[in-house]
Amino acid sequence: MPSPPGPTTSRLFSRGSWPEARRIAEILRLETVGGMLLVGAAVLALIWANSPWRETYTALSEITVGPAALNLDLSLATWAADGLLAIFFFVAGLELKREFVAGDLRDPRRAALPVAAAVGGMAVPAVVFVAFTVSSGSEALAGWAIPTATDIAFALAVLAVVGTSLPTALRTFLLTLAVVDDLLAITIIAVFYTSSLDLFWLALALVPLAIFGLLVQRRVRSWWLLLPLAAITWTLVHESGVHATVAAVLLAFTVPVVRRSAGEGPGLAEHFEHRIRPISAGVAVPVFAFFAAGVSVVDGDGLGAAFADPVAQGIVAGLVLGKIVGVLGATWLVQRFTHAQLDEGLSWWDVLGLSMLAGIGFTVSLLIGELAYDAESGLGDTVRIGVLSGSLLAAFLATLVLRVRNRHYRRIAEEEARDDDGDGVPDVYQSGPAGSDKKDYSGER
Repeated sequence: MPSPPGPTTSRLFSRGSWPEARRIAEILRLETVGGMLLVGAAVLALIWANSPWRETYTALSEITVGPAALNLDLSLATWAADGLLAIFFFVAGLELKREFVAGDLRDPRRAALPVAAAVGGMAVPAVVFVAFTVSSGSEALAGWAIPTATDIAFALAVLAVVGTSLPTALRTFLLTLAVVDDLLAITIIAVFYTSSLDLFWLALALVPLAIFGLLVQRRVRSWWLLLPLAAITWTLVHESGVHATVAAVLLAFTVPVVRRSAGEGPGLAEHFEHRIRPISAGVAVPVFAFFAAGVSVVDGDGLGAAFADPVAQGIVAGLVLGKIVGVLGATWLVQRFTHAQLDEGLSWWDVLGLSMLAGIGFTVSLLIGELAYDAESGLGDTVRIGVLSGSLLAAFLATLVLRVRNRHYRRIAEEEARDDDGDGVPDVYQSGPAGSDKKDYSGER
């Protein structure tokens, strides 16, 4: 019989630092509200698209605005996908950089688990989708990346309702997995869903991008300087044929995370996050959801025809089955090859619940679906039905598992929150006797 693990045994989902836990809690609150708004916008779109006034919903989506001379005379639905989602990906880029530069995940041992889970959670759903659609031809296969994404706002909204007492480490894992997932998704969009590439415009986009990077490295915060440069970069990337949201991630990666001195206040990445995340979660993503989720199921064969299509079947199976196998399997492999063990008190049922929750692929899945199939393919509604159904089924299954686990963790939550020395830092985050661990966690490192 193997001996119990010693004190130096590495742990999966171990408790991070108190400042990281506090920062994650703040992000969760904002994203949870955004998730509620996202769900509300999607429900409104579904109701409108299936009402007697559904023609007005379609007409609203197709209203064209913007300067034609710059090839920016786009429909409102396209502006939501290309423009508003750029705000979402800018915030995701800031969060990813902060995680790996100043967060707990700057430690490669901590980063390995969510990165591996994100990769597994994208690879397996893609394989599952291909298995369902390989006999349908190359057109159907074009959507292989649709079930690979995890919607952070939607997933956190579900987690906020059913997992109020889950350990912070599990929430951090889900958040980080989704952020890495977003980076991989935007890479897939840039590489595989760029139909034509104009290198001249792409090279020209590097000029305002470099100026933007130079200014933020000098800690310039003036919006009247940075916003025009960001808009020009976005426009030039859009003109190059690469999806314009890629520009937002590149802009975010230029923003410095670590502040120059302890007394200068929040770092620039944190400053931008505090300003822009509410716009992303409260406006950009819900508006995109409103224009992307409106699918009519009352016309024609409706749901029956959609679910008979291998594309919808592949999306649902990828989001539900593929995510479970990918995330859970990658986590098990990390545990197997590093000889790590789950942190004390955690269970593989927790990992299963989070794997199911990762199957909520709403926002980015809908975006990839729009890029994979053009209007002539007739697969737009099929993709929407598949994404909505798969995401709702994943949310339902995750709820069943996590509600049971949440009751278990609720019983120990009060003990976790004890702060006997009254210093504002829970005692479980202090390495020694109360008050012995007094590091300054107030700012970025």
